[in-house]
Amino acid sequence: MNWYVVYTKPKWEKKVAEQLTQKGIECYCPLVTQVRQWTDRKKKVQVPLFNSYVFVHLEEADRNLVFQSTGVVRYLFWLGKPAVVLDQEINTIKEWLGSSDKYEVSLTPLQVGDRIILESGPFKSQSAIVQEVGKSHYMLVLESMGCVLKMKLK
Repeated sequence: MNWYVVYTKPKWEKKVAEQLTQKGIECYCPLVTQVRQWTDRKKKVQVPLFNSYVFVHLEEADRNLVFQSTGVVRYLFWLGKPAVVLDQEINTIKEWLGSSDKYEVSLTPLQVGDRIILESGPFKSQSAIVQEVGKSHYMLVLESMGCVLKMKLK
């Protein structure tokens, strides 16, 4: 069984995850708590960590079952095949979100193209390539996860 990435309609992540769970499909929609400001109040709300994405854990042959849920658009593809996320990466996300620790990242001056190993934080031990160096941020490409990480400097 592999973890696949399902692309959903905007703002449908939690609904899709709930529908998939009801159908007996193991899924994971990582949520973070944010404080949202309205004109008359502030409120803590749970929002998806990855907009429009839900992770599903199933066999290759069962991949079409997810399309029985309203709000599912398609699978995310990588190099012409459905993107597979490693168990270790899902566990890293779960540990990071479940941790009460606050991470502080310190950076040394880097050049575009440098290959680094992240030493702390939620992506500890991940290999990354420096894509951009700005005055207030670094853009890192996490090849194993197929994503770009923007780190703001304090």
